[in-house]
Amino acid sequence: MDIVLVPGFWLDASSWDAVAPTLTEAGHRLHPVTLPGLESVEAPRAGIGLADHVAAVVQLVDGLEGPVVLVGHSGGGAVIHAVADARPEKIARSVYVDSGPLGEGGSINDELPSEGDEVPLPPWDGFEEADLRDLDEELRDQFRARAIPEPRGVAQDPQHLHDVRRYAVPATVIACAYPSSLLQEWIDSGHPYVAELARIRDVEFVDLPTGHWPQFTKPKELAAVILSAVDRTA
Repeated sequence: MDIVLVPGFWLDASSWDAVAPTLTEAGHRLHPVTLPGLESVEAPRAGIGLADHVAAVVQLVDGLEGPVVLVGHSGGGAVIHAVADARPEKIARSVYVDSGPLGEGGSINDELPSEGDEVPLPPWDGFEEADLRDLDEELRDQFRARAIPEPRGVAQDPQHLHDVRRYAVPATVIACAYPSSLLQEWIDSGHPYVAELARIRDVEFVDLPTGHWPQFTKPKELAAVILSAVDRTA
């Protein structure tokens, strides 16, 4: 199976390095993505928006022959949902890592502080305590050292979707910072935060209790959960 790994904000393809071995050893073909504007700290970010990130992943998917599993962490969840909207016939499953699908008109996070054309990684006190669980001082230092500013447009641009066939693409939601039971409660109560997720016909929830960056705090466990989802899809 071809597995496309889309990182969240401030991260490039290398953020999946500790997750990859389990998936490659199982015989899958991995395609970790470095999205436009995330090539380096010095890379230009002006004019790069959410649509550019979606287009980059669509182009990658178009070059793959077989069915594709998309994996999106955090803000990458919005990207993979838009890719499933653009190429529903090619996507076998979408796996949301502490993330979920972003509906029409929504933005990933337009409240993040920006500096010019970019959104730097905020101070740790800008995150919820649940997000930082298991992210010890060493991991925090490593994360901050590797962090690349996110293009401002990616955080602030509205999502645009066109094909209702996206709701037929099976989804796996890996809940980390907060339990999946909370997401299911929100779905049952009609909470707008999960309105798009509620429209997907086939959704499985898997709990992986840790902070918002399981690829750093629990990479082997995350890899095993992704592998299980891929195996069920195959």
